Amino acid sequence: MIRKNGLLKELVTNRLLFLMLLPALLFFLINSYLPMVGVYYAFTRFDFAKSLFNSEFVGFENFRFLWKSGVLWKLTLNTVGYNIAFILLGNVLAIALAVLLSELKVAWFKKLTQSIMFLPYFVSFVILSVIVYNVFNYDSGFLNTMLEQLGSEPVDVYNTPWIWVFLIIIFYLWKNIGYSMVIYLASITGISDEYYEAAKIDGANIFQRVWYITVPMLKTTFVMLLLFALGSIMKGQFDLFYQLIGNNGVLYNTTDILDTYVYRSLKVTFDIGMSTAAGLYQSLFGFILIMTVNYIIKKINDEYALF
Repeated sequence: MIRKNGLLKELVTNRLLFLMLLPALLFFLINSYLPMVGVYYAFTRFDFAKSLFNSEFVGFENFRFLWKSGVLWKLTLNTVGYNIAFILLGNVLAIALAVLLSELKVAWFKKLTQSIMFLPYFVSFVILSVIVYNVFNYDSGFLNTMLEQLGSEPVDVYNTPWIWVFLIIIFYLWKNIGYSMVIYLASITGISDEYYEAAKIDGANIFQRVWYITVPMLKTTFVMLLLFALGSIMKGQFDLFYQLIGNNGVLYNTTDILDTYVYRSLKVTFDIGMSTAAGLYQSLFGFILIMTVNYIIKKINDEYALF
Protein backbone atom coordinates (compact mmCIF):
# COMPACT_ATOMS: atom_id res chain seq x y z
CA MET A 1 0.00 0.00 0.00
CA ILE A 2 2.84 2.33 0.82
CA ARG A 3 4.46 1.69 -2.53
CA LYS A 4 1.16 2.22 -4.32
CA ASN A 5 0.60 5.52 -2.57
CA GLY A 6 4.16 6.49 -3.34
CA LEU A 7 3.66 5.75 -7.02
CA LEU A 8 0.39 7.69 -7.16
CA LYS A 9 1.99 10.61 -5.38
CA GLU A 10 4.88 10.51 -7.87
CA LEU A 11 2.45 10.51 -10.81
CA VAL A 12 0.53 13.49 -9.41
CA THR A 13 3.64 15.45 -8.43
CA ASN A 14 5.42 14.98 -11.77
CA ARG A 15 2.36 14.65 -14.00
CA LEU A 16 3.83 16.96 -16.65
CA LEU A 17 6.98 14.85 -16.92
CA PHE A 18 4.97 11.65 -17.22
CA LEU A 19 2.76 13.33 -19.80
CA MET A 20 5.88 14.08 -21.84
CA LEU A 21 6.80 10.39 -21.63
CA LEU A 22 3.40 9.32 -22.97
CA PRO A 23 4.24 9.64 -26.72
CA ALA A 24 7.35 7.51 -26.27
CA LEU A 25 5.39 4.89 -24.29
CA LEU A 26 2.71 4.77 -26.97
CA PHE A 27 5.33 4.45 -29.68
CA PHE A 28 6.95 1.42 -28.06
CA LEU A 29 3.56 -0.08 -27.19
CA ILE A 30 2.30 0.12 -30.77
CA ASN A 31 5.54 -0.66 -32.62
CA SER A 32 7.36 -2.99 -30.21
CA TYR A 33 4.97 -4.74 -27.82
CA LEU A 34 1.74 -5.27 -29.78
CA PRO A 35 3.60 -6.92 -32.72
CA MET A 36 4.98 -9.49 -30.26
CA VAL A 37 1.66 -11.33 -30.71
CA GLY A 38 3.11 -12.46 -34.03
CA VAL A 39 5.59 -14.66 -32.15
CA TYR A 40 2.83 -17.28 -32.26
CA TYR A 41 3.56 -17.86 -35.97
CA ALA A 42 6.96 -19.35 -35.07
CA PHE A 43 5.11 -22.39 -33.76
CA THR A 44 2.78 -22.83 -36.74
CA ARG A 45 2.85 -23.95 -40.35
CA PHE A 46 1.27 -20.79 -41.70
CA ASP A 47 -1.42 -21.19 -44.33
CA PHE A 48 -2.64 -18.16 -46.27
CA ALA A 49 -5.94 -19.92 -47.01
CA LYS A 50 -6.79 -19.89 -43.32
CA SER A 51 -7.15 -17.02 -40.88
CA LEU A 52 -4.23 -15.64 -38.90
CA PHE A 53 -4.67 -17.92 -35.90
CA ASN A 54 -6.16 -21.00 -37.58
CA SER A 55 -2.95 -22.31 -39.16
CA GLU A 56 -1.66 -25.71 -38.08
CA PHE A 57 0.18 -25.61 -34.75
CA VAL A 58 3.46 -27.55 -35.07
CA GLY A 59 5.22 -26.65 -31.81
CA PHE A 60 8.99 -26.46 -32.16
CA GLU A 61 9.03 -28.08 -35.61
CA ASN A 62 10.30 -24.91 -37.32
CA PHE A 63 13.14 -24.58 -34.80
CA ARG A 64 14.07 -28.27 -35.19
CA PHE A 65 14.22 -27.86 -38.97
CA LEU A 66 16.47 -24.83 -38.69
CA TRP A 67 18.76 -26.65 -36.28
CA LYS A 68 18.95 -30.00 -38.09
CA SER A 69 19.47 -28.41 -41.49
CA GLY A 70 22.50 -26.56 -40.16
CA VAL A 71 21.07 -23.26 -41.37
CA LEU A 72 20.66 -21.83 -37.88
CA TRP A 73 24.26 -22.55 -36.91
CA LYS A 74 25.63 -21.02 -40.11
CA LEU A 75 23.44 -17.92 -39.80
CA THR A 76 24.36 -17.45 -36.15
CA LEU A 77 28.07 -17.82 -36.87
CA ASN A 78 27.96 -15.34 -39.74
CA THR A 79 25.81 -12.80 -37.90
CA VAL A 80 27.82 -12.88 -34.66
CA GLY A 81 31.16 -13.04 -36.48
CA TYR A 82 30.51 -9.99 -38.62
CA ASN A 83 29.10 -8.00 -35.71
CA ILE A 84 32.09 -8.79 -33.49
CA ALA A 85 34.37 -7.53 -36.26
CA PHE A 86 32.20 -4.43 -36.71
CA ILE A 87 32.17 -3.69 -32.97
CA LEU A 88 35.84 -4.30 -32.20
CA LEU A 89 37.40 -2.80 -35.31
CA GLY A 90 34.86 0.02 -35.42
CA ASN A 91 35.45 1.14 -31.84
CA VAL A 92 39.22 0.77 -31.94
CA LEU A 93 39.55 2.72 -35.18
CA ALA A 94 37.03 5.33 -34.01
CA ILE A 95 39.00 5.90 -30.80
CA ALA A 96 42.27 6.13 -32.72
CA LEU A 97 40.88 8.63 -35.23
CA ALA A 98 39.18 10.68 -32.50
CA VAL A 99 42.48 10.91 -30.59
CA LEU A 100 44.36 11.95 -33.73
CA LEU A 101 41.78 14.63 -34.56
CA SER A 102 41.78 15.94 -30.99
CA GLU A 103 45.53 16.52 -31.24
CA LEU A 104 45.31 18.58 -34.42
CA LYS A 105 45.98 22.26 -33.75
CA VAL A 106 44.87 23.78 -37.07
CA ALA A 107 41.15 24.43 -36.54
CA TRP A 108 40.05 24.61 -40.19
CA PHE A 109 41.92 21.44 -41.14
CA LYS A 110 40.47 19.65 -38.12
CA LYS A 111 36.90 20.59 -39.08
CA LEU A 112 37.48 19.71 -42.74
CA THR A 113 38.90 16.30 -41.87
CA GLN A 114 36.05 15.57 -39.48
CA SER A 115 33.46 16.51 -42.10
CA ILE A 116 35.09 14.38 -44.79
CA MET A 117 35.21 11.34 -42.51
CA PHE A 118 31.61 11.85 -41.38
CA LEU A 119 30.26 12.26 -44.93
CA PRO A 120 30.09 8.52 -45.86
CA TYR A 121 27.57 7.99 -43.06
CA PHE A 122 24.98 9.83 -45.17
CA VAL A 123 25.62 7.74 -48.29
CA SER A 124 22.73 5.31 -48.77
CA PHE A 125 23.41 1.61 -49.14
CA VAL A 126 21.76 1.70 -52.56
CA ILE A 127 24.36 4.19 -53.77
CA LEU A 128 27.07 2.13 -52.12
CA SER A 129 25.91 -1.02 -53.94
CA VAL A 130 26.10 0.84 -57.27
CA ILE A 131 29.64 1.99 -56.50
CA VAL A 132 30.71 -1.50 -55.47
CA TYR A 133 29.18 -3.08 -58.57
CA ASN A 134 30.91 -0.63 -60.90
CA VAL A 135 34.23 -1.34 -59.19
CA PHE A 136 34.07 -5.16 -59.00
CA ASN A 137 31.89 -6.09 -61.98
CA TYR A 138 33.67 -8.85 -63.91
CA ASP A 139 32.99 -7.58 -67.43
CA SER A 140 33.38 -3.83 -67.15
CA GLY A 141 34.31 -3.07 -63.55
CA PHE A 142 37.04 -0.60 -62.70
CA LEU A 143 39.18 -3.27 -60.99
CA ASN A 144 39.25 -5.72 -63.90
CA THR A 145 39.65 -2.92 -66.42
CA MET A 146 42.81 -1.80 -64.62
CA LEU A 147 44.06 -5.38 -64.28
CA GLU A 148 43.61 -6.02 -68.01
CA GLN A 149 45.47 -2.83 -68.87
CA LEU A 150 48.31 -3.99 -66.63
CA GLY A 151 48.35 -7.37 -68.37
CA SER A 152 46.87 -9.36 -65.47
CA GLU A 153 43.95 -11.77 -65.42
CA PRO A 154 40.56 -10.39 -64.32
CA VAL A 155 39.19 -11.41 -60.93
CA ASP A 156 35.65 -12.77 -60.61
CA VAL A 157 34.88 -11.09 -57.30
CA TYR A 158 31.15 -11.90 -57.34
CA ASN A 159 31.93 -15.61 -57.53
CA THR A 160 34.66 -15.62 -54.87
CA PRO A 161 32.97 -15.90 -51.43
CA TRP A 162 36.01 -15.38 -49.15
CA ILE A 163 36.76 -11.95 -50.62
CA TRP A 164 33.41 -10.61 -49.42
CA VAL A 165 34.24 -11.29 -45.79
CA PHE A 166 36.83 -8.51 -46.02
CA LEU A 167 34.88 -6.30 -48.42
CA ILE A 168 31.79 -6.18 -46.20
CA ILE A 169 33.85 -5.29 -43.13
CA ILE A 170 35.79 -2.62 -45.06
CA PHE A 171 32.68 -0.98 -46.49
CA TYR A 172 30.91 -1.05 -43.12
CA LEU A 173 33.85 0.67 -41.45
CA TRP A 174 34.12 3.18 -44.28
CA LYS A 175 30.46 4.13 -43.88
CA ASN A 176 30.12 4.13 -40.07
CA ILE A 177 33.55 4.96 -38.66
CA GLY A 178 32.93 8.71 -38.92
CA TYR A 179 29.76 8.55 -36.82
CA SER A 180 31.45 6.60 -34.00
CA MET A 181 34.46 8.90 -34.16
CA VAL A 182 32.27 11.96 -33.51
CA ILE A 183 30.92 10.35 -30.33
CA TYR A 184 34.41 9.65 -28.98
CA LEU A 185 35.60 13.08 -30.08
CA ALA A 186 32.80 14.67 -28.06
CA SER A 187 33.92 12.66 -25.01
CA ILE A 188 37.52 13.78 -25.48
CA THR A 189 36.37 17.40 -25.71
CA GLY A 190 34.76 17.01 -22.30
CA ILE A 191 38.04 16.00 -20.63
CA SER A 192 39.44 18.84 -18.53
CA ASP A 193 42.60 20.50 -19.84
CA GLU A 194 43.99 20.51 -16.30
CA TYR A 195 44.87 16.83 -16.61
CA TYR A 196 46.96 17.44 -19.72
CA GLU A 197 48.60 20.54 -18.28
CA ALA A 198 49.62 18.63 -15.16
CA ALA A 199 50.97 15.80 -17.30
CA LYS A 200 53.04 18.23 -19.37
CA ILE A 201 54.53 19.72 -16.20
CA ASP A 202 55.47 16.20 -15.09
CA GLY A 203 57.26 15.68 -18.41
CA ALA A 204 54.76 13.32 -20.12
CA ASN A 205 55.00 13.26 -23.90
CA ILE A 206 52.00 13.17 -26.25
CA PHE A 207 51.85 9.37 -26.35
CA GLN A 208 51.92 9.10 -22.58
CA ARG A 209 49.18 11.71 -22.24
CA VAL A 210 46.99 9.83 -24.67
CA TRP A 211 47.62 6.43 -23.05
CA TYR A 212 47.31 7.47 -19.41
CA ILE A 213 44.69 10.24 -19.66
CA THR A 214 42.63 10.13 -22.86
CA VAL A 215 42.17 6.37 -23.21
CA PRO A 216 41.13 5.76 -19.55
CA MET A 217 38.70 8.69 -19.76
CA LEU A 218 37.03 7.06 -22.76
CA LYS A 219 36.40 3.81 -20.92
CA THR A 220 32.87 4.75 -19.86
CA THR A 221 31.87 5.77 -23.38
CA PHE A 222 33.39 2.60 -24.82
CA VAL A 223 31.54 0.32 -22.37
CA MET A 224 28.21 2.07 -23.01
CA LEU A 225 28.59 1.80 -26.78
CA LEU A 226 29.69 -1.81 -26.39
CA LEU A 227 26.59 -2.71 -24.40
CA PHE A 228 24.30 -1.01 -26.91
CA ALA A 229 26.05 -2.83 -29.75
CA LEU A 230 25.87 -6.21 -28.02
CA GLY A 231 22.13 -5.78 -27.61
CA SER A 232 21.76 -5.94 -31.38
CA ILE A 233 24.62 -8.34 -32.11
CA MET A 234 22.16 -10.80 -33.66
CA LYS A 235 20.76 -8.11 -35.94
CA GLY A 236 23.07 -7.71 -38.86
CA GLN A 237 23.28 -4.71 -41.15
CA PHE A 238 20.49 -5.90 -43.46
CA ASP A 239 20.80 -2.97 -45.90
CA LEU A 240 24.53 -3.50 -46.22
CA PHE A 241 24.37 -7.26 -46.85
CA TYR A 242 21.31 -7.27 -49.07
CA GLN A 243 22.36 -4.35 -51.25
CA LEU A 244 25.89 -5.68 -51.76
CA ILE A 245 25.08 -9.39 -52.10
CA GLY A 246 21.49 -9.39 -53.32
CA ASN A 247 20.33 -12.84 -54.48
CA ASN A 248 23.78 -14.15 -55.34
CA GLY A 249 23.51 -17.69 -53.93
CA VAL A 250 27.22 -18.34 -54.51
CA LEU A 251 28.04 -15.94 -51.66
CA TYR A 252 25.41 -17.12 -49.16
CA ASN A 253 27.75 -19.47 -47.33
CA THR A 254 29.97 -16.62 -46.11
CA THR A 255 27.61 -13.63 -46.26
CA ASP A 256 24.14 -14.86 -45.30
CA ILE A 257 22.91 -13.56 -41.94
CA LEU A 258 19.69 -13.96 -39.99
CA ASP A 259 18.14 -10.76 -41.35
CA THR A 260 18.65 -11.67 -45.00
CA TYR A 261 17.45 -15.23 -44.39
CA VAL A 262 14.23 -13.99 -42.76
CA TYR A 263 13.67 -11.58 -45.64
CA ARG A 264 14.15 -14.28 -48.30
CA SER A 265 11.91 -16.67 -46.38
CA LEU A 266 9.11 -14.14 -46.68
CA LYS A 267 9.86 -12.87 -50.16
CA VAL A 268 10.69 -16.13 -51.97
CA THR A 269 9.00 -18.97 -50.07
CA PHE A 270 6.40 -17.00 -48.08
CA ASP A 271 7.31 -19.24 -45.14
CA ILE A 272 6.09 -17.03 -42.32
CA GLY A 273 6.48 -19.74 -39.69
CA MET A 274 10.13 -20.39 -40.52
CA SER A 275 11.04 -16.71 -40.77
CA THR A 276 9.27 -15.91 -37.49
CA ALA A 277 11.12 -18.78 -35.79
CA ALA A 278 14.44 -17.39 -37.00
CA GLY A 279 13.46 -13.88 -35.87
CA LEU A 280 12.38 -15.12 -32.43
CA TYR A 281 15.65 -16.98 -32.00
CA GLN A 282 17.48 -13.82 -33.02
CA SER A 283 15.67 -11.70 -30.42
CA LEU A 284 16.03 -14.20 -27.57
CA PHE A 285 19.73 -14.67 -28.26
CA GLY A 286 20.33 -10.92 -28.19
CA PHE A 287 18.24 -10.47 -25.02
CA ILE A 288 20.10 -13.18 -23.12
CA LEU A 289 23.45 -11.84 -24.30
CA ILE A 290 22.82 -8.23 -23.24
CA MET A 291 21.45 -9.33 -19.85
CA THR A 292 24.48 -11.55 -19.25
CA VAL A 293 27.07 -8.97 -20.29
CA ASN A 294 25.33 -6.21 -18.32
CA TYR A 295 25.29 -8.47 -15.22
CA ILE A 296 29.02 -9.19 -15.56
CA ILE A 297 29.86 -5.50 -16.04
CA LYS A 298 27.66 -4.58 -13.08
CA LYS A 299 29.61 -6.99 -10.90
CA ILE A 300 32.92 -5.53 -12.06
CA ASN A 301 31.92 -1.85 -11.94
CA ASP A 302 28.35 -0.82 -11.21
CA GLU A 303 28.83 2.63 -12.80
CA TYR A 304 29.36 1.16 -16.26
CA ALA A 305 26.19 -0.98 -16.32
CA LEU A 306 23.09 0.08 -18.21
CA PHE A 307 20.72 -0.97 -15.42
